[in-house]
Amino acid sequence: MTPRCSIVIPCRNEAGNIAPLLDGVGAALEPLTPFEVIVVDDASSDETARIVLDMAAGRPWLRLLSHPRPGGQSAAIHNGVLAARAPLIATLDGDGQNPPEELPRLLAPLLAAPQDGQPELGLVAGQRVGRKDAASRRLASGLANRLRALVLRDATRDTGCGLKAFRRDAYLALPFFNHQHRFLPALFARDGWRVALIDVSHRPRLAGRSNYSNWQRGLVGVSDLAGVAWLMRRRKTVRATETAPR
Repeated sequence: MTPRCSIVIPCRNEAGNIAPLLDGVGAALEPLTPFEVIVVDDASSDETARIVLDMAAGRPWLRLLSHPRPGGQSAAIHNGVLAARAPLIATLDGDGQNPPEELPRLLAPLLAAPQDGQPELGLVAGQRVGRKDAASRRLASGLANRLRALVLRDATRDTGCGLKAFRRDAYLALPFFNHQHRFLPALFARDGWRVALIDVSHRPRLAGRSNYSNWQRGLVGVSDLAGVAWLMRRRKTVRATETAPR
C-alpha cells in the first residue's frame, strides 16, 4: 500500500538521540497510517546506522539509507525524498530537537482540500519558538535570518528549522545545491507555490553535539545567499495549461 506520507530524517552521529526520536515519530504518525520513515545516515562514525537497522526489524515502516561518505544535510534530504514512495514529505532533524508531535500539524494543510482562489500549497515550514540552543547559536542564527529575509524577502524568520512538509513533486523540481534546505521557502515561492508558516516547539539535545559550528554556517551562508538571490532574479514563473482538441 502506498504511504500517505514519507518522513525523511537526515542524521550524522546521532546514536544517543535516534531511538527515542523514532519511537516518537511512530507514535505521532499512527493516525496517518500508512506512512514510512526514511532515516538517511550521512556516513556516521558511531552506532547510528546499527540502531536504526535493529529498530527496523520490528517496524515495517522504517527504512535506512546510508551515505558512503559525508554529503551534508541537503544531500541527505534530497536522497531521502528521491527514495520516498509517498506524494507528501515531512522532514525533521535527527538530533531530537524537533518534536515529532508537530508532524501531523505540518502535514494537515497539505492533506486538506485546496483553497479556491489561492495558489496551490507546496510547503508548510516550521518556525521555532522558545529555542533551546546556546545564546551564541541563537544570536548567529538570528543575524543570518535577518540578512536572508532582507535579501530574499521570503517572509519567514527561521529557515533553519528542520520541521517542514511539502509536495514531493514540487521539491524535486527545485534547483538542487548544497545547503538548499535552508532556502526552501524562497525556492518554493519562486516556483509559484504557496508557502504556509507554522510556529513549532523546540527541545534541548539529549546527547551529542551539533555537527556544524556558527562559523561554518556563516562562512557558507553568504555565498549561498548570493546564489539563491541570483536564482530568484532569473526565474520567470509561467504555468502552462493544456488545451484539448475539439
